[in-house]
Amino acid sequence: MAPKLMNAIQYFRYGGGPAALKRVKVAVPDPKADEVLLKVEAASLNAFDWKIQEGIPRPILPRKFPYIPGTDVAGEVVQAGSSVKKFQVGDKVLALFSHATGGALAEYAVAKENMAVARPPELSVPEGAGLPLAALTAHLALTHAGIKFDGSGDRKNILITAASGGVGHYAVQMAKLGNTHVTATCGARNLDFVKGLGADEVLDYKTSEGASLKSPSGKKYDYVIHCAMGIPWATFEPNLSATGKVIDLTPGLGAMMKFAMQKLTFSKKQLVPLILFPKIENFEYVVNLAKERKIKTVIDLKHPWSEAEDAWSRIMSGHATGKIIIEL
Repeated sequence: MAPKLMNAIQYFRYGGGPAALKRVKVAVPDPKADEVLLKVEAASLNAFDWKIQEGIPRPILPRKFPYIPGTDVAGEVVQAGSSVKKFQVGDKVLALFSHATGGALAEYAVAKENMAVARPPELSVPEGAGLPLAALTAHLALTHAGIKFDGSGDRKNILITAASGGVGHYAVQMAKLGNTHVTATCGARNLDFVKGLGADEVLDYKTSEGASLKSPSGKKYDYVIHCAMGIPWATFEPNLSATGKVIDLTPGLGAMMKFAMQKLTFSKKQLVPLILFPKIENFEYVVNLAKERKIKTVIDLKHPWSEAEDAWSRIMSGHATGKIIIEL
């Protein structure tokens, strides 16, 4: 049985970085009929978490202040809503929360039954906690690119930017399950790491060659899985095949306008904004890939609850290799 109060981390306004994170005692949430209450064992941070704090998606997110950040957890079911059929008390699960409500950085959190998956015993708590948002985003982008994860289909040349990050490191691994040639970008210290994930070619984005995004083997990209920010369309365009697409995972207003303009002018080369609308079957699929060791969660650092602010600083730095985990 859960207590009435729990420890949580909240922020009360936009901005402020880790210094604005406040440790508070708040009421343990009550699960609705279609929800489970979880005792959180670990949470993972994603780049979008700090972007919400900085007000990049305002006024849409967060829904209200104060706000408990985070969307990805591994935990144990301590209470199940009246209509829940899939889980019972004691089950170990992975869950993805809505960005509108957040909730991961707390001792207890509620998850929708349709956004929770049993954690296989083959996956550790930190490995599982790293999966939800990042692995689902990578899966959606590659599916949009027509990649078949059984290795069938026409061969495609893929570029993955920021390939050593949370989404990027999953994207490289999943792309290589398909019939692909993968070129990837990252910083110099991660070149060997990204190569080890399976990338065929790796570019240091700080060199002139890397900044140009040109494939060392001269290939033109059928799809770009764009996990980074700040690269203009003019850099992508000459590196694309005749019908090449850039799938933008961090689209801003400019990307939306570019997409609309290219649609209006029937451009064959396109910038495609991608927003994740998660489906439980895809969540189950990526968890199964991890269970079968077809993909792995690479952990940058595991932070104890007492050092959650350090984890926040790390995700804001943009230099994490893989996933950042906070253990409770």
